[in-house]
Amino acid sequence: MKELKAPAPTDVILQSGRLVANYGRQVIIEDACGVRVPCRLHGRRLSAVCGDQVQWGYAQSGDRTGIVYHLLPRQRVLSRLSGLGTSEAIVANLSQLVVVAAAVPAPDWFVVDRYLAGAEWSGLKAVVVFNKCELGLTPMAETELLSYQAMGYRIARTSTRSEPGHGALSATLADQISVLVGQSGTGKSSLLNALIPEAMAITQEISAATEEGRHTTTHAILHHLKTGGELIDSPGVRDYSPPVPELRHIASGFVDLLAHAAGCKFQDCLHTHEPGCAVRAAVDDGRLRARRYDSFRHLLSLAREMHERFPVRRKGKESSRPRE
Repeated sequence: MKELKAPAPTDVILQSGRLVANYGRQVIIEDACGVRVPCRLHGRRLSAVCGDQVQWGYAQSGDRTGIVYHLLPRQRVLSRLSGLGTSEAIVANLSQLVVVAAAVPAPDWFVVDRYLAGAEWSGLKAVVVFNKCELGLTPMAETELLSYQAMGYRIARTSTRSEPGHGALSATLADQISVLVGQSGTGKSSLLNALIPEAMAITQEISAATEEGRHTTTHAILHHLKTGGELIDSPGVRDYSPPVPELRHIASGFVDLLAHAAGCKFQDCLHTHEPGCAVRAAVDDGRLRARRYDSFRHLLSLAREMHERFPVRRKGKESSRPRE
């Protein structure tokens, strides 16, 4: 992403900061000393999301509200699929996606697979959390968690009502900038409250600092964790739909599939019907799990559907391609 700038008056002293709360045009910036300052975005074209690095300043001496003039380039972006079929940035400069499933409601493993693929496409680390462990794990859930662990993903088993608690999750969040995502009802809010008991008070304090904060439920806030690391909470992120890239890039979201793709006869193999496909051969002989291959085929179909509904994506105007 290119650096976005709005002209600042020559007498404004610009400071570096990070956007840690977003209420539309009203935002909260954390300065180099950790002080949080209410600000507003300058100009209609300037758009920012939680996690953005910015330059800001006071328009006049004595002002209590600053103005954000410059948005610095983003390193990694978490995007969601908009109603127009394009990518819409929702969080910037994070490092880790925490995918939450639970004993109840019954896990939709395709949803988990899609989130993990979205993390791979965005260049993010990923953690799979299984919450509400006090209700027990089915043999299928145990198999899926062990499968993800074998792929190299970190696994955390949690509960906010009894053992094992949330200690394993805290350990995965240390030194990372993370967001929680997953199906509705998996207990993401309960986990957030357990990790950050003061989260509600912080939200109310920030809401009071911005007029728009009192009238909107769509906001994102970055919290500092006592055990290290940072957690961004955003209702718009918790059950978002990751955008899908071009067909030829879908496989890059499946680390277990990629382990076999190098053996395909054709470099542009989509792993569906092509002759000499090493991926399908791995499914047939059990080296690649059929359920994961079904998830890949499902996402491939979704990508085809999106490209047919929104042909503009094929003209290079879509930004959901994975990082090279």
